[in-house]
Amino acid sequence: MKKFVMAALGGTMAGAIATTQVAGPLLAQESASSATVYEQLDLFGDIFERIRNQYVEDVEPGELIEAAIDGMLTSLDPHSSYLSPDDAAQMQVQTRGEFGGLGIEVTQEEGFIKVVSPIDSTPAAEAGIEAGDFITHVDGESMLGLALDAAVDRMRGPVGSEIIITVVREGESEPFDVSIIRDTIELQAVRSRTQGDTVVLRVTTFNDKTTPNLVSKLEEEVETLGGMNNVNGFVLDLRNNPGGLLTQAIRVSDAFLEKGEIVSTRGRDPVDGDRYNATPGDLAKGKPIVVLINGGSASASEIVAGALQDHRRAIVVGTKSFGKGSVQTVMPLRGDGAMRLTTARYYTPSGRSIQALGVSPDIIVEQPRRSPTTEEEDEPASAVGPRTEGDLRGSLDNDSLTDDQVRQIEEDRAKAQAAADLREEDYQLAYAIDILKGLNALGPVEDDRQASSK
Repeated sequence: MKKFVMAALGGTMAGAIATTQVAGPLLAQESASSATVYEQLDLFGDIFERIRNQYVEDVEPGELIEAAIDGMLTSLDPHSSYLSPDDAAQMQVQTRGEFGGLGIEVTQEEGFIKVVSPIDSTPAAEAGIEAGDFITHVDGESMLGLALDAAVDRMRGPVGSEIIITVVREGESEPFDVSIIRDTIELQAVRSRTQGDTVVLRVTTFNDKTTPNLVSKLEEEVETLGGMNNVNGFVLDLRNNPGGLLTQAIRVSDAFLEKGEIVSTRGRDPVDGDRYNATPGDLAKGKPIVVLINGGSASASEIVAGALQDHRRAIVVGTKSFGKGSVQTVMPLRGDGAMRLTTARYYTPSGRSIQALGVSPDIIVEQPRRSPTTEEEDEPASAVGPRTEGDLRGSLDNDSLTDDQVRQIEEDRAKAQAAADLREEDYQLAYAIDILKGLNALGPVEDDRQASSK
């Protein structure tokens, strides 16, 4: 027993010695790290004072501090930044769906400002700005190396004032200037229309109005078609949608899902992760859905597309999305300012991160660039149309059809012509509608087969 007690004490002493030997260097390292941080803060203070006292012009100390804070945040990633009191107030206005500016969502890439997407029916969209454009100059002043928020400030200005931006675009050999008149941007979060028997829902942004607008627009269009039985499916158009509120992306996804995970977020600390699940209730009542995306679909748009794709609730059509798979948290600061900090990555229900990769469509469909046609090219097509049996002199009449059948054929021809016209106007949307027509054409065949097997 005495030997056992001595052995136990020896073990305790050895443990104490071992702990001291490990903890000692760790404490020393932490102390050295703290000393280095304080030395760097002293260095910052020295530089700050030298700028104040020796810079060629007088500078506002508050502006220097804000610039230093913003530089620290923007060095982390393109989406973290400092928001001055004015910027913080402006951001709150944007989430409510109305703000002043050009109407573009931008990010920073290789020192230049890159357009994520133009917003529908805004000055930038009407001026022809496209997703993927690089803005190199504003009013002749270079944007190279300028912080993102500073570049955005340069593009802001009084409503009605003119701004000239220099654009570099893939496929264009030379940069070109675009003149835009600034305006108040009133976002219509959701636009809708019917195309034949299809309801097209165009979601332009994810703000506080998105989900209520989506519900009301969908119900209006379904009622226009005479009820859900007359609807062959829905197109959810997320092209050039730069994103917005995570909560709205979750609600829009939930609107078309009965159950299952919508998205998960994971921060640096595992305990900070969250999972968001769908609740029962499908706004589309099980009707097929096609989601349209392109390189301008970012953030919240990618959450919706990824969730519906992973649950096989929708077919995703278009081109690869932007690839912004991070979550920013806006944290209020003293003095009414705020800090936008990247705090997590988000993952689709299958566990894939789309950061820098984007959502890949199930069917890749490029949108053809419009090429101007000359009058000489148009004249032959308009002068000589396709000839049919009915155009021949003395051809026999078809006496096997009733008036109602002839009228139905004419209506079907008109629908086919409308579809052809849509392909000229918006090839991707026409493709999505064709998919829904195909799915509905197969539906009755499947039903008959099931009925015969019972």
